[in-house]
Amino acid sequence: MTQILIVEDEERIASFVSKGLKAAGYATLTAATARDGFDAAIVAQPDLIILDLGLPDEDGMELLARLRGSGVGVPVIILTARRSLDDTVAGLEGGADDYMAKPFGFDELLARVRLRLKADDSGTPTIIEQGPLSLDLHGHRMTVDGKEVELSAREFALAETLMRHPRQALTREQLLSQVWGYDFDPGSNVVDVYVRYLRAKIGAGRIQTVRGVGYRLVPEAPRLPGAEA
Repeated sequence: MTQILIVEDEERIASFVSKGLKAAGYATLTAATARDGFDAAIVAQPDLIILDLGLPDEDGMELLARLRGSGVGVPVIILTARRSLDDTVAGLEGGADDYMAKPFGFDELLARVRLRLKADDSGTPTIIEQGPLSLDLHGHRMTVDGKEVELSAREFALAETLMRHPRQALTREQLLSQVWGYDFDPGSNVVDVYVRYLRAKIGAGRIQTVRGVGYRLVPEAPRLPGAEA
């Protein structure tokens, strides 16, 4: 599922943009400070970032420079109250892919989001393969050991997240942000439930529990019978 990070300190605007993007079929994360925005961009690895410049702890341009310097190359759309031509030029030359001034129309923002995501996907493979596992992102199909398995939308998104990070231990918080796009109650077991569902379809041995951390995909592991998450 395509995920968008919104770095915006005005809660009303962040909520408005987040709800609109979710209604359009995207998952969202929000951050109210540059520090939280940087951490979310590194950990969650969103597909696009909407960035305000007037953040309370650091100017958004400085955050943009840090993100680009850290290898975060996803599209960035600046959404700010700064309307001057000099600000627009500085934003684009500083590494942003687009620049919108507040107040703004959501339909225009959505159109720009779709345009930037489409451009960013132009050279991106549509099939992810890890050993005997294959995921067709456009066709929404998964094959395991050469046989197609049927996945729900959430199971597919979970499989995609795990397959993009093979053999890497992912925390439950990372999986929540990537797959569901928002935070559940810390006591929620939704990740464990969907890991159990996915294990039953691709093989329990291929999703390993990392105690005290979360889960790790090992594509080459034996396809064992179902097991508890």
